[in-house]
Amino acid sequence: MTTPAKADSVSRYLYLFTVFFLVLSGFGQMPIFKRYYIADIPGLGWLAKFYITHYIHYLGAILLLGVCAYYITDYFMFNFKNKKLTFSGYFKTAVIAGLTVSGFLLIIKNFADYHLPGGLIIFLDLCHLILVMLLLGFGLYSLIAKKRWTVNRQDKIKNDSQNNG
Repeated sequence: MTTPAKADSVSRYLYLFTVFFLVLSGFGQMPIFKRYYIADIPGLGWLAKFYITHYIHYLGAILLLGVCAYYITDYFMFNFKNKKLTFSGYFKTAVIAGLTVSGFLLIIKNFADYHLPGGLIIFLDLCHLILVMLLLGFGLYSLIAKKRWTVNRQDKIKNDSQNNG
């Protein structure tokens, strides 16, 4: 039987692993790894192969949806009364939701039966890229400034009363 702390640690590392491979495979779909000879490094040749990075990106997106579903379920079923989302948590949640919507629409454009206007596709590509940069930048800021997704409600009440007193 796993403890809640151990399950939280495993899910955290799974989230980080998933985001790493999503970023790596997402940038791999832009031909930067071949252009800048990164794919020539032994063992990294797969980064220049579009379909390999494409399928890894899809698998990573599926895994990210699963991790997000786990966190949402865990929060609302077990931690809603004990924990409160911080501004950092709300911001990252909104960015991941935006990435999910834009990614889903970009998947739809790949289907043969659907036709999206070229301007919309460019907008979706840029939106997806900007949201990724926001997530990475804010994630780095959160790591440096030690901003968490959630705080305990009791700690929040204690800190507010100390600041107001």
